[in-house]
Amino acid sequence: MTTRSRAGAAKAALALSVLLALPGSFSLTSAAMAQPGALTTQQSDVLKAYDDALSQFKSILTERRGQINSKEPLPNLPGQALYLARVQMISTYKDLTDELPSRIGRPNKFGLPPAYFDADAEPLVDEYRKLFDIMEAAPTNAQKSATPFKDVADLAVAIARAKGLDAASADAAGRISLGLFFAETNGNQNVGNARSNTYKGSLQTGPSEDRNGRRKWDAIKPSIAAFDPQLIARDDKEEARARDMDHRFNHWTAVRDGLMNAHADLFPQIPSVVKILKDPIDQMKFFELIQIVPTPTRSALNSGRLLDYRISDPRIMRYLRNNSIFAFGRADRARTSATFREILDAMWLFNKKFERALAEYEALKAKKS
Repeated sequence: MTTRSRAGAAKAALALSVLLALPGSFSLTSAAMAQPGALTTQQSDVLKAYDDALSQFKSILTERRGQINSKEPLPNLPGQALYLARVQMISTYKDLTDELPSRIGRPNKFGLPPAYFDADAEPLVDEYRKLFDIMEAAPTNAQKSATPFKDVADLAVAIARAKGLDAASADAAGRISLGLFFAETNGNQNVGNARSNTYKGSLQTGPSEDRNGRRKWDAIKPSIAAFDPQLIARDDKEEARARDMDHRFNHWTAVRDGLMNAHADLFPQIPSVVKILKDPIDQMKFFELIQIVPTPTRSALNSGRLLDYRISDPRIMRYLRNNSIFAFGRADRARTSATFREILDAMWLFNKKFERALAEYEALKAKKS
């Protein structure tokens, strides 16, 4: 473990005092806990578990902020401990509200179900997001785009048209793909990954996925050139610009290759997806599941009973939990199976991201009009 300098320790202590003084902050010992005999043993246990988890989340937030402010080296995968601490905070709060429904409070600005999240903890999650933005900042040599949202939409629409989709379905492909960008990176281009040394860039792909996407793009490129030479001219320019670097850190090529690797082959089934899933947010969630658990998601669609298709493979359930689906609270984590309807409903952490993507896509369409 790295020994902190006195200056670093002082900054960390200051950060902790600021964190504990944030608006909406609260004592680690709840009022209910201070009333002996008011709770059963089990209720007291879940209350203590939540207070402990809250304390641990604050502690790791303070530690990372102190390391960053003091310019100390960060550990490998510096976001993992933060992520796990946040999961534990939400999980123990859900256990608490299961035991004490009266603890379910007011709505929160993140749109999380109040049974899972205490709105008083909003400042802590704001700090969590700020730390991740720092830890996942794009490398200095990354090649940004002045039009990152438009790039995603243009590439997706062009790929969809080359796959034979009509205008309405190609439009859906653009909207869905922008949702993927927000799901993976909060709409930030060329980012790193504080929880993985493998997945990077605007669509969070690994090196082999990026190479696979480039091969598929080379195969479809002549078809797109026939109806959109302007897009291909842009592609040639970006390809030349990214020639000597990791293509995942050029926004255009990262999005292009990411879409071609995992999603383009499924674009022809967008009409079926849209017919089953009327809600644009659900459509985005479905394609995000192609990113998370591709094989069972394709199987569910091909089954002809998408929403009722049940996942029971423990390995797939672990993948879902690792992506914040059925990850919070004993009841959710005890699940051994789930239908796709239940999975889509459990993806509530993605809702705000997809709502932002939908708003940005509508703004792009309005500007184009």
